[in-house]
Amino acid sequence: MNIEDKLLIWRFNRGDCSVVRRIYEKYKNDLVALAAALLKEKSAAEDVVHDVFVSFLKLKRFRLTGSLRGFLATCVANAARNVIRASSRHQQSTLDDTPPPASKTSSPDCEAIFGEESRLLSRAIWELPYEQREVVMLHTHAGLKFAQIAESQNVSINTVLGRYRYGLEKLRSKLDGEVQK
Repeated sequence: MNIEDKLLIWRFNRGDCSVVRRIYEKYKNDLVALAAALLKEKSAAEDVVHDVFVSFLKLKRFRLTGSLRGFLATCVANAARNVIRASSRHQQSTLDDTPPPASKTSSPDCEAIFGEESRLLSRAIWELPYEQREVVMLHTHAGLKFAQIAESQNVSINTVLGRYRYGLEKLRSKLDGEVQK
């Protein structure tokens, strides 16, 4: 954990709830991107991140052994999983039927250069089964170690490694097919 995060947690534990705003500003974009990759819907992703921070505010004290970013990413993944479970109970269709959102980049030049590759990668990630997509995103995007992912998903590390390997194989296969077309 970096020094700024340690200081923020220290201040939070001493009753300074204003630090939650700094934590939110620091990690919001990464967490929304993670949630959007898991849920495939930006508004649902924003709701999940908001709910995670509301829950965070309700804590009286907070003890962190790993990274703050990893902790928040795990909370977002768990909340996204709950949204998917609730949605599947109420609907016959799943979030996998939702089309991917439009890509947003910082400039027209970036869109021209990276737009198509970004869309291909996003679409390939969204086509992965949820369990594989979650492991790939938590490891590559949120930087969690496989042991942390296994603990958060309540599965063995071998299961996580298998999901990651199969997810990457499917991504390579899908992207190789797209690039050669």
